[in-house]
Amino acid sequence: MRRSMRVQSLTPLVMVGCCLITSPLSAQLGGRPANEWAITLESGQRLERLQIEEVVAALGLRPGEVVADIGAGTGVFSIPMALTVGPTGLVLAQEVDAGFLPIIEERAGAEGVTNVETVLGAFEDPRLPRRDVDVALFHDVLHHIQERESYIHALVEYMAPGSRIIVVDYDSNVPGVSHSDEPEMLITPQQVEAWMADVGFEVSKVHQMFEDKFFVEYTRVD
Repeated sequence: MRRSMRVQSLTPLVMVGCCLITSPLSAQLGGRPANEWAITLESGQRLERLQIEEVVAALGLRPGEVVADIGAGTGVFSIPMALTVGPTGLVLAQEVDAGFLPIIEERAGAEGVTNVETVLGAFEDPRLPRRDVDVALFHDVLHHIQERESYIHALVEYMAPGSRIIVVDYDSNVPGVSHSDEPEMLITPQQVEAWMADVGFEVSKVHQMFEDKFFVEYTRVD
């Protein structure tokens, strides 16, 4: 994933939850080029662990909503979310790695889905083309962003009144959680709750679906 992201020293630019551009990967943690990520993101074991159908069902998306899939990767969540919001809705499949965009477009075409729009974002700003986004999803993405708090501030500028931001990510409170050897890539639900509160979003629902991840909805109240 799926940002104000930063990485060590790669050349192409990638996003994690699900991203390519050709410039230094200096704004995303743990980044790799899109062609490398695609192999990992599409592995059968990983897809099974994601519980895609269950997560999308839990989001409670409604027909006609505008959804931003931040760090969409290969579009494994973008397509089912587009099917859920229907032809009157729209999914903005956002990536900082331009290499993922044709992959998403090809997947949408193969599924006959016409309400997915790919968006090339920046590390510090999602650069969404609309300011009426109803739902933004970070799935296994937020921990890759270095300047997480400022990125959330940028994202809020695109969110509609009463909108929701949903975060599914590894919980560093869990012993032995993924990335335990990379502390800069660990976050807690408590941190995210504080960042969201600072921009006028509060916890509205907590899902108990994963042993090593938190799955929390934040709703705009300002």
